[in-house]
Amino acid sequence: MDLVRVALDVPLSRFFDYRLPVGESLSSDDIGRRVRVPFGSRSRIGIIVELPATTDASPEQLRPLEAILRDLPPLPADWFRLTRFCAAYYQAPLGEVMLSTLPKGLRRTDPPKARTPKRKATPPAAETPPALTEGQRAVLDTIVDPAADKPASAAPASDFAAYLLHGVTGSGKTEVYLRLIERALAAGRQALLLVPEINLTPQLEARVAARFPQAGLVSLHSELTEAARTRAFRAAFLGEARIVLGTRLAVFTPLPDLGLIVVDEEHDASFKQQDGLRYSARDVAVFRAHERGVPIVLGSATPSLESWANANAVFNPPGAKSAEARPGTRYTLLSLPARAVAGAVLPPLRCVDTRREKLQDGLSAALLAAIGERLARGEQSLVFLNRRGYAPVLSCTACGWVARCTRCTANLVLHLADRRLRCHHCGFEQRIPPACPSCGNQDILPFGRGTQRIEEVLSARFSEARIVRVDRDSAKSRKQWEALLERIHGGDADILVGTQMLAKGHDFPRLTLVGAIGADAALFAADWRAPERLFAQLLQVAGRAGRAGLPGEVLIQTEQPQHPLYQALARHDYPAFAAQQLAERAQAGFPPYAYQAMLRAEAPLMEEAIAFLSAARAWPEIASHTAVMCYDPVPMRLARRANYERAQLLVESSSRRALQAFLTPWREFVAATRVSSRLRWHLEVDPLEF
Repeated sequence: MDLVRVALDVPLSRFFDYRLPVGESLSSDDIGRRVRVPFGSRSRIGIIVELPATTDASPEQLRPLEAILRDLPPLPADWFRLTRFCAAYYQAPLGEVMLSTLPKGLRRTDPPKARTPKRKATPPAAETPPALTEGQRAVLDTIVDPAADKPASAAPASDFAAYLLHGVTGSGKTEVYLRLIERALAAGRQALLLVPEINLTPQLEARVAARFPQAGLVSLHSELTEAARTRAFRAAFLGEARIVLGTRLAVFTPLPDLGLIVVDEEHDASFKQQDGLRYSARDVAVFRAHERGVPIVLGSATPSLESWANANAVFNPPGAKSAEARPGTRYTLLSLPARAVAGAVLPPLRCVDTRREKLQDGLSAALLAAIGERLARGEQSLVFLNRRGYAPVLSCTACGWVARCTRCTANLVLHLADRRLRCHHCGFEQRIPPACPSCGNQDILPFGRGTQRIEEVLSARFSEARIVRVDRDSAKSRKQWEALLERIHGGDADILVGTQMLAKGHDFPRLTLVGAIGADAALFAADWRAPERLFAQLLQVAGRAGRAGLPGEVLIQTEQPQHPLYQALARHDYPAFAAQQLAERAQAGFPPYAYQAMLRAEAPLMEEAIAFLSAARAWPEIASHTAVMCYDPVPMRLARRANYERAQLLVESSSRRALQAFLTPWREFVAATRVSSRLRWHLEVDPLEF
């Protein structure tokens, strides 16, 4: 009997054995091929992982394969190594990992018929690259250039190198990426370019396509249709597409001739998947580059502190709790300290002390005056507030009632444009009540400010200005986003009001003023990562000003103008901020000086969630793992979401190896521990959210 072992997308840490139908044959070369198999009462798509000689299943349990899918070559060995690493490191079932990396069209049991692609027009001439700055040339001279005569299938490990490209905003990091891609293409290799968000792809995609019109560029992101994503994946897998531009899931795309990986805005939290397989695409990309023996470049104006520490070898400063050197390869630090455009300099950044003046609907006189000056000169301004909606709170001044979500421990956000109260956590919404539901008072008022309210204030103040609001409400789709960008670039906008969607990766030549409001709250957040995120956010958005020849200016409204974070911002001094933050983390024993995993549980009752986590903490073998600290279970900060009570348990170690040795058997124990059928749980390695 010919046996076939298959990986399936099920939450079980095992494979499933089937028998080969009569008349069919397979060889070891077919490992990695997709198959359709019966599972329970329906069919599923699986992946052949082995052709075993024996099985533990009885003959009557073995069911035959329904079909062997030969529309694509078998998934390659390096893809197997990548998915096995992710399953082991992120503590996830291997079958789930393998299948989740494939486009939905390749996981369907009834795939649509493939369309004949339209004949492409003759590609235009490639865009002429701009002259390099001295800094760009020095960076490129440092990065490994794989020899063109080396066969892709035999890429030597010596070609691997990890580079952290720290370039100030507007320093020309993208041009460095393009020159590296040019090298890879000339060497007969493929290039993988990762970006954190879909919104960053249109502008970058247009620039890459203009430079390499014959490279068969494809994009891979979640807004593509199922058919389009499958076609792009297929083109990359077959080697037809020589450049792949995508968001985090694109890191798993099989690329037979991979020669370069670039991760743009490597610090961005969007690279961390927050459901299903909770992986970091940046870290997976580094592993993949090392495993394939190719160079990887991580670029950012505000690198993550983990990457900065890797590039500066500062894992054991005085006062650090851990004396263990961090395993893995250090990064080579590359720097672009000046802007690329001649005459363009980093904008001066000034803190406006809001303790000393009365704000006008949340805006200072200095910021309003600066906006007026830009309007008079025909330049653009950006008011940055990372809070969408009209106001974060609707309250009754008579009895203190506050509009709260009935499903979450969160307030409902007022969206005045469509007269709705909306929860930004679970999506629940309701109409604005005509009076206080508690006492009947009709004078219920909004407190705080969101982008809609700031847009209203500016419209009243500058009635002649063309104001464009850019947030998740105004740009719900890529088409809407591209329309907004076209308005901004086309000069049909004088004042932009936006969230973090506008903070990075965009180049608006006429934008000369950035005003940031509402930033102080992050200084006192319970999350110890909040200062890092705030600094990155503000420095990135500040970098939108003065990118062309026009001088820029940045104003930050704050009640804490002397705070070290704002002082470092005023100097555009990321290294000083990073050094201060890393010193604090070393003293506290936080990452990157410790390694963490978080076990989270959700249940209708908090008692059930806490009981589950307490049972997990009572693992009999826990005492033998002396290098691992297992904390007590506690409710999460957002303790209820979508009618589920949420709690978490933190596990920590100064050794990554010790933590992994603990997590593997512990997860098996946790999987067998269930105090309620209504309970949901997951284990996250290297968590970003607390």
